Amino acid sequence: MSELNRLMPAISQKVLIQQLREMEAHGIVSRTVFPQVPPRVDYEATPLGQSLRPVLLDLCKWGRRHAAELDELDSLGDGGKLSLPD
Repeated sequence: MSELNRLMPAISQKVLIQQLREMEAHGIVSRTVFPQVPPRVDYEATPLGQSLRPVLLDLCKWGRRHAAELDELDSLGDGGKLSLPD
């Protein structure tokens, strides 16, 4: 899990753990606890989680394509709403 913390420094450890536990409850990741000191916990994508890979890659591509627009919306604060089609 410390590797995930390094990859996503903007997310707190508490929030990361909450999200990982939620994904575990939904069968997206599996959790393995190793009985050692300090404790070590590994998370791995399940087959269900691996099936999300194409969708997540598409979302990443979309984010890179629209990064400037999204940054502009962020700079507007709460008033900048992204309108989604119905």
